[in-house]
Amino acid sequence: MISTLDEQQLTVEGQKISVCLTTGRSSRCTVIFGHGAGAGMRHSSLDGIATAFAEVGISTLRFNFPYMEAGRNRVDALSVSTQTFKEVHSFAVAKGLDPLFLGGHSFGGRMATHAVVEHNLIVEGLILSSFPLHNPKKTSVDRASHFDKISCPILFLIGTRDGMANADLIQQLSVEHQASLKWLDTADHGYKTLKRTRTRQDNVFQEIAEHTDAFVSDILKQL
Repeated sequence: MISTLDEQQLTVEGQKISVCLTTGRSSRCTVIFGHGAGAGMRHSSLDGIATAFAEVGISTLRFNFPYMEAGRNRVDALSVSTQTFKEVHSFAVAKGLDPLFLGGHSFGGRMATHAVVEHNLIVEGLILSSFPLHNPKKTSVDRASHFDKISCPILFLIGTRDGMANADLIQQLSVEHQASLKWLDTADHGYKTLKRTRTRQDNVFQEIAEHTDAFVSDILKQL
């Protein structure tokens, strides 16, 4: 049975945000998972990921960044975004939801990487789905310049049609930082897949959960 608990309120620099926990019959760990720039924690993609995670025994603690909670269009400053992860992380620790992983979709995952560096958050690993390495028309690795300061394991989950993660660059980044890179069959940045050419029989969220399950299992065996 999969359940999502009622939303609770936290305060980040004087601003209220909502958090919610999705879990299954059992839970081996919790992923604190940030949303993308244009949609909040209740977006269908995050629902799909949280449900698929719950089915493999991984709980998901979702939250809204302050700008999303307030209904603003412009994303928060880096300092506010990382502070948000810090507050949600503290909430998770207080609730005994560990072992903890950090991550998110696109913008949320990118901010997670900064949060572990800026606030020295204790997590077992980073789960980065549709990591936005660069703008679609300007390939670069500048957004990963801080990765040398990340000490925990990293999992990249990148669609084979994702225009924000050049295949050669994300592969190079993965090798340099000993990260695990998994390609999502025919998926684009927003998880849309091509039914005619997709070879897998499951949906993209189950595919994400399968790769995450393996990543998490390997790490938890070492604890």
